[in-house]
Amino acid sequence: MFAGRARAVIGIAAVGLGLALVLAPLSTHQIAVVTGIGLVLAGVAAYLLPTLDGFTRASARVFGTVFVVLGGIIALWPAAGAPWLAFLVGVSLIGHGILQGVQSFRHGGDQRATSFIVALASVLLGIVAFSWPVLTLTFFRLGVGAWFVFFGLQLTMFALYRKNPRAAKPRSRAARWSRTIGASLALVLAVALAVGSGWALGGVPLPQPGKFYDVPANVPAEPGRLIRSEPIKSGLPKGAEGWRILYTTTHFDGSPAVSSGTIVAPKKRTGEQLPLLSIAHGTTGVAAKCAPSLSATPLADGAGAALAQMVSDHGWAAVTSDYIGLGTAGVHPYLIGDSEARNVLDATRAAQDFAEINVGNETVVWGHSQGGQGALWTGQIAAEYAPEITVQGVAAFAPAADLFGLAEVNKSDAAGKTVSAYIASTWAELYPELDLASQLTPGSARGVAKIQDLCFNGQDALAAILHGTQVPNQIFPDRVLDGKFGTLLRAQTPTGPFPAPVLVAQGGADPLVKPDQQRAWVADRCEAGAEIDYREFPGRDHLSLVAGDSPLTPQLVAWTLDRAAGAAATPNCDLASE
Repeated sequence: MFAGRARAVIGIAAVGLGLALVLAPLSTHQIAVVTGIGLVLAGVAAYLLPTLDGFTRASARVFGTVFVVLGGIIALWPAAGAPWLAFLVGVSLIGHGILQGVQSFRHGGDQRATSFIVALASVLLGIVAFSWPVLTLTFFRLGVGAWFVFFGLQLTMFALYRKNPRAAKPRSRAARWSRTIGASLALVLAVALAVGSGWALGGVPLPQPGKFYDVPANVPAEPGRLIRSEPIKSGLPKGAEGWRILYTTTHFDGSPAVSSGTIVAPKKRTGEQLPLLSIAHGTTGVAAKCAPSLSATPLADGAGAALAQMVSDHGWAAVTSDYIGLGTAGVHPYLIGDSEARNVLDATRAAQDFAEINVGNETVVWGHSQGGQGALWTGQIAAEYAPEITVQGVAAFAPAADLFGLAEVNKSDAAGKTVSAYIASTWAELYPELDLASQLTPGSARGVAKIQDLCFNGQDALAAILHGTQVPNQIFPDRVLDGKFGTLLRAQTPTGPFPAPVLVAQGGADPLVKPDQQRAWVADRCEAGAEIDYREFPGRDHLSLVAGDSPLTPQLVAWTLDRAAGAAATPNCDLASE
């Protein structure tokens, strides 16, 4: 009699806890406490359930003890850290599923299938918990809460209608169907969460670089020489044709390297010299498969709409570098400004070496985000590295100009963690003396390993950001940012001098490259004597700044045409200091 009443009380309490998880506006700590109490109740219930034999009795007590211990830890230690708590929740749910499955097969009866469905749902929810260590206690409280409600109702009904498992009477058809429907709904929820997690976190298969990207045994020693080219058919502006190129360049230490890229030009050409855009692309990832020239839309990054107008409406050619390590083998020097600039300038040289088009030695440089940093560095080193090239203007959109500031301000954001993961995975090889692999914040190495294989475009970008949300803390500890690593980050800030007019465009609502930081960088450069045209666009974030409907698009086209025409620059340094 006591056991039956206790089961009913525990069942009702479990229903209440489940409803609280689903409906109440609980804090993260409160969610942890409620979840822990619910698992303790599940453990106690395992002791009270009647069993048919010694094996199931022993199994119930083992798992009951595990539930009580893990639930107690979660309830009494809610601030332990999301990954640890998620692990405990996952273990508890999987343990409950195993116990339920064992009992369903050993007991048999008319509800064996229903019990097995419940067991499978519990195991799946436990697996999902492992996939979302940071969000488990918030995002998945709906799943855990629903499980508590179903478990509580199941336990209450058992207490009211099944006193002895050996003498149990067959249930009515309505009762059997209601339990089966409830179990099926729990399984559907678990499957949806598991499939959704796999889809969101897994990214998508992307084409791997083929033979075109293989470096031949003998390549020209001079940087900027074209090695090979091949036509591309997709992702081109209206009335344009394009080519994938492979060319020589150099690393930031001056050693020889090979990079790939893309050239686009109007189909209708008279043979006269075409004005040229040299484009530094934004972050696409750090794996070889992330090269823009491999994408179905190789020119969509950054100000793609403005680029299409320049090619289709104004007859310009454009060349963009993939950068070393994207497409070609080797480590991508991610956010190493000097390397990006060398790759862009050598792509410009390769375009001059390309027989299909006729371009001169004058160019306007564009770049967005990572490419904005690269564009500014291109202007900074052009006179020394490629003195034969005349840079007519540099346009940088939301440039990562202050890399240390970005690392400091965004160290706890999902996007910031994604960028930090890219830096950690590449700089560890580029600067082995830093020993970055051993310097990462505990618990972040797994996230870094997953993010480094994901590209930052399409569904892969979603997966990379979501993995960033699951890194519990900042990737680089403050002591690392304050050391040699921080010094290297600061060294990536472009400081000029710039040989041509500079346009810096910034979104007023950019969550990654903050407007305050951009204004501070522009003000510093202006104080040092640079003449910068700074334009801020209210309401525009990091991506919408360069979207087709952005007011930047027509302004950028007009500004670029002015540079080619030799029009006077329009610096407005006072705006950046307001």
